[in-house]
Amino acid sequence: MTALATVGPSALWYLTRATGAVVLVLLTVSLVLGIANVGRLQTAGWPRFVIEGIHRNASMLALAVLVVHVVTSVLDPFASIHVIDAVVPFTSVYRPVWLGLGAFASDLMIAIALTSVVRRRLGHRMWRATHWLAYLCWPVAVLHAVGTGSDIKQLWLQALLAACIL
Repeated sequence: MTALATVGPSALWYLTRATGAVVLVLLTVSLVLGIANVGRLQTAGWPRFVIEGIHRNASMLALAVLVVHVVTSVLDPFASIHVIDAVVPFTSVYRPVWLGLGAFASDLMIAIALTSVVRRRLGHRMWRATHWLAYLCWPVAVLHAVGTGSDIKQLWLQALLAACIL
């Protein structure tokens, strides 16, 4: 009976995939709300400061879940991913292009978050220029999910990707 228990994927494997999917959803929500905020979208029930607050919180939650995604990826022995592979794009032996895209997207997310924290010191122009990287970060993260996601042939992930893209 113990032999059967060790044959299947580990809890880290499931957690890595789940957090990857959640990060993609949160990144999509953040991007859509950021666009809505730039477009000055507001309604009587949703003033602009509410949209901005949800955008900020979704972004921070995406960053926190991203950390869990990276940590579980590194701890899971299946793919033998090292910390350097998660930080420096295209250095991994395991699926170098697809994992490199994930590292690149996470580096962009971190740059956007850090510049948002020091926004007042940077000035609006520099912050805005860095924040434009979000428009690059999202499709790169989608490509990472398509190329690295071991569940890409599963209907649930295809539906999730389709919903995020729409």
